[in-house]
Amino acid sequence: MKAGTGSPAHARSAPPHAPTAPDRAGAEPTPYSAENVPAATPEADPFAGLGIDPDDLPDGLVVADEDGRVVCFNAAAGRITGLPADAALGRPLDQALPLEDLKGRRWWALTDPYGGLATRRGQPERNLLLPGGREVLVSARYVRAHPTGPVRRVVVSLRGTEARRRTERSHAELIATVAHELRSPLTSVKGFTATLLDKWERFTDDQKRLMLETVDADAGRIKRLIAELLDISRIDSGRLEVRRQPVDIAAAVGRHVHAHTTGGQSPDRFFVRVHPGLPDLWADPDKIDQILGNLLENAVRHGEGTVTIEVAPTTATTDGEKGTEVTVSDEGPGIPEESMGRVFTRFWRGSKRGGTGLGLYIVKGVVEAHGGTITVGRGPRGGAEFRFILPVGTPAHLL
Repeated sequence: MKAGTGSPAHARSAPPHAPTAPDRAGAEPTPYSAENVPAATPEADPFAGLGIDPDDLPDGLVVADEDGRVVCFNAAAGRITGLPADAALGRPLDQALPLEDLKGRRWWALTDPYGGLATRRGQPERNLLLPGGREVLVSARYVRAHPTGPVRRVVVSLRGTEARRRTERSHAELIATVAHELRSPLTSVKGFTATLLDKWERFTDDQKRLMLETVDADAGRIKRLIAELLDISRIDSGRLEVRRQPVDIAAAVGRHVHAHTTGGQSPDRFFVRVHPGLPDLWADPDKIDQILGNLLENAVRHGEGTVTIEVAPTTATTDGEKGTEVTVSDEGPGIPEESMGRVFTRFWRGSKRGGTGLGLYIVKGVVEAHGGTITVGRGPRGGAEFRFILPVGTPAHLL
């Protein structure tokens, strides 16, 4: 980071003696020489005495003094704008950062940080354009000695748009996935219901039952997908609620295994081992069912051989808190080493055997909402092995 001060005739948005802004956005201003930029003083350097180096900040930082000249231009600001700090220091703010809004209007003339209402405190983050049309996220803070006094400093934060673009792409992928997953069951529901309404008398009772069972199954798929979307929304926003109750996790495992065997899986496909001494577990029963359901469905659909479910007491945290460890493993081909880091991300699929690719992302979010952890690795017999640990989670009023 480099800092400096300018001469008395400094640039503001509106004050007298301010240098005239360029005739067009991005025009080259008059260069400032090193002689015009004296050494930094504690009054000019906003970080003096704080032990903070602005170059260590991850975002771009630009600070203009009370006369509108740049006194701080950190390394990140240089990377984002492509302007070296030496060329920015001492320049009027509107020349060092010739920003425009998306309608082509000059941002500094539009916002007028040194003029206008004395109660303004800054500008919220928004997309603006640098010369050449490159987008950047900009927010500003107006620093005043007292609430309605003159602006002593304008502090500008700059961020690239790459992270936001990635988020937008992720949302677009989610919408595309949802649209694709909804289209098939909705088409089926619409087709069968329209056929039954138009030609009800032509079908036997068995045919009608088969059609209605298909409609019911497809409606169940739609309901599950909507539930997944709601869970993703709550996980991403940190609003996933956990309603803790005493949970018998061994019994919950038994229920899920029974559901698979009554659904056509051989009882020999599953091996359950429950260790003695399990601590009392306080968790959300519905969420525990969601975790177990996803992991067992994943093992049955994508794995092979015996599916082993092991439940054991463990130490959940480094401070010695008790917890419960559940391991689900199979004997299939397992997960490639290079894919281990992506298993719990959105849309990851271990095979082409259906699914939205959202289940394991939700499982991780639910486990972490309980204060637990989940990992994936290779099982003793080569298949995938998922292990999650839940702390006891005893409510404070019972301690």
